[in-house]
Amino acid sequence: MKKKLIVPRISIVLFIAAFLPLSASLYAQAPDAAAVIRNSRDRIKADTVMTQSRMVLTAKNGSTSERMLVQYSKDGAKGNRTVVVFQRPASVANTRFLTMENPGRADDRWIFLPSLGKVRRIAASEGSGSFMGTDLSYDDVSSQERNADLDTHRILREEALNGKSCYVIESIPRDSSYQYGKMLQWIDKSNSVNYRIELYDKKGNQVKFFETLELKDVQGRLTPMVTKMTTINAGTSTTITVERIQYDGNIPEKVFTVDYLETGNARG
Repeated sequence: MKKKLIVPRISIVLFIAAFLPLSASLYAQAPDAAAVIRNSRDRIKADTVMTQSRMVLTAKNGSTSERMLVQYSKDGAKGNRTVVVFQRPASVANTRFLTMENPGRADDRWIFLPSLGKVRRIAASEGSGSFMGTDLSYDDVSSQERNADLDTHRILREEALNGKSCYVIESIPRDSSYQYGKMLQWIDKSNSVNYRIELYDKKGNQVKFFETLELKDVQGRLTPMVTKMTTINAGTSTTITVERIQYDGNIPEKVFTVDYLETGNARG
């Protein structure tokens, strides 16, 4: 059964998505905020996704650094699984990160750091921590797989963004331990693309915003190819450009194991 997966979903995987238009008549009657969110997150219909991406980290003074990474995502009976492998520069090469979706509860997450030579489990309490020094937190990386039932949603208004008619939806986490106090999302009424996400702390201050900057049809799917996360107070940003992507390719099951994180060997 083909289901949603996460591009560069903010799996990093939060940055990969596809095109599945919703019923215009349904929206015209009485749009349900939670349903709009679910359809936006479930737009990808693929068994697997493989991507190669370039990350550009921009500092407050305007200086930049780059990172190359590959990502493998696969859907299964128990949910989506995603592995991110950093290729360069040398300081992060062979760092591997695994996320396993658990319907109804928090994802399981592990990371292999070559400098330590071992796999470390990422606790749920570490969700607000920076993912490999980027503007993405561990929670951000998993955000496109976040169960819509974990938040309460309401449509605030309809407005145009970059010439697209969007629903502006406020989402408030039910669990007070989640790092954000609320999220505002701009979702295209015609194709469910999420063009902008504003992230607020528990005091109501906006701390970050995510943007979809470029879309492209890939294998019949409208896919975000360039996305950007900006941290407001720090004046920093992380831009992810998808350079190669393939849907429904063959990915060995062993890739999605802790053993693969340790060895980088998908055989056997």
